[in-house]
Amino acid sequence: MRAVLTVIGKDMVGILAGVSNICADAGVNITEVTQSILQDLFAMIMLVDISDSRISFSELSDKLAQYGEKSGLSVRIMHEDIFNSMHRV
Repeated sequence: MRAVLTVIGKDMVGILAGVSNICADAGVNITEVTQSILQDLFAMIMLVDISDSRISFSELSDKLAQYGEKSGLSVRIMHEDIFNSMHRV
């Protein structure tokens, strides 16, 4: 099962590392990453495989949100099916 993870906020050192560490600790595999920096704004989208996650989706979402709050970022994750349904034309 896959999920889409988004990060938006002011650019700073270690954003990718912080999110990646949370995923690695949970057993979540990052399969694709794209990121952009526009002036001082950081935006990243990750496609992650949550099939072998050692924690529940809810717990993973909470950990990512807590990291975001602590870092002044918006960090969100949603199941791929929900993401696709929301963006269907």
